[in-house]
Amino acid sequence: MTSTTAATYTEGPSALLVTAIHAGKAMRPSLKALCKLDEVERLREEDPFTDRWTDIAENTIVGLRSRFEVDLNRPRAKAVYRMPTDCWGLDVWEGTMPTIEVERSLATYDAFYESTGALVERLLSMHERLMVYDLHSYNHQRRGPGLLDDAALNPEINLGTANVDHDTWGDVLDVLTAALLTGPDGRSYDVRENVKFKGGHFGCWLNERFGARVCPVAIEFRKDFMNEWTGEPDAEAIARIHALLTSTIAPVMQATKLMQHA
Repeated sequence: MTSTTAATYTEGPSALLVTAIHAGKAMRPSLKALCKLDEVERLREEDPFTDRWTDIAENTIVGLRSRFEVDLNRPRAKAVYRMPTDCWGLDVWEGTMPTIEVERSLATYDAFYESTGALVERLLSMHERLMVYDLHSYNHQRRGPGLLDDAALNPEINLGTANVDHDTWGDVLDVLTAALLTGPDGRSYDVRENVKFKGGHFGCWLNERFGARVCPVAIEFRKDFMNEWTGEPDAEAIARIHALLTSTIAPVMQATKLMQHA
């Protein structure tokens, strides 16, 4: 295991990389002093507990920094929230963020992408193709605690595949979707593609840099596994999702292997 300012990395021999780049909540003291939001308010927009699911794979990336310090899933020009329009209408900062703070956040951003690019290069030196589970979560009670957003627009699991080469990876995506529909305990899940999110900058960057050799699918879990207003986890639900993700690996990696030899 290795760590940088932005993330922790583990590396192994498999052709599966699992990431949780929004799991972090750390914020450097100089920036925290400028922040109007407390830790619970920041946590509401972060992806807590998603890091607990990354251990299903040998290759992992877990974000360490709060997205309010630097958002690793946005283009560099938008990676630092400066105005309420950048972050769900939230008034985050006391005054204008100093240029030095922006530069420090962007240095973390650059280091993340440099380290991640090097990791993916090493994995692709061993494998023809690389599957990436880009794990995220999202709120569905934005109007207030217990006030659920429209279920038709908020699936339990949203697969963001806009950054995937479907001609190359279409069969593998079908296998992943089928594996997610029913958990190992027989529970059925509402799994839909590109309804709530289509995939963020991280997947876009992987696609642009590595092309069809990489399948960066964003797997977004609705925050049924926690209280999104208090941050309290539901340990049973978190474990259930862990088991569900684990159950997808064998069929997905088998499909990836068959694709490589087709």
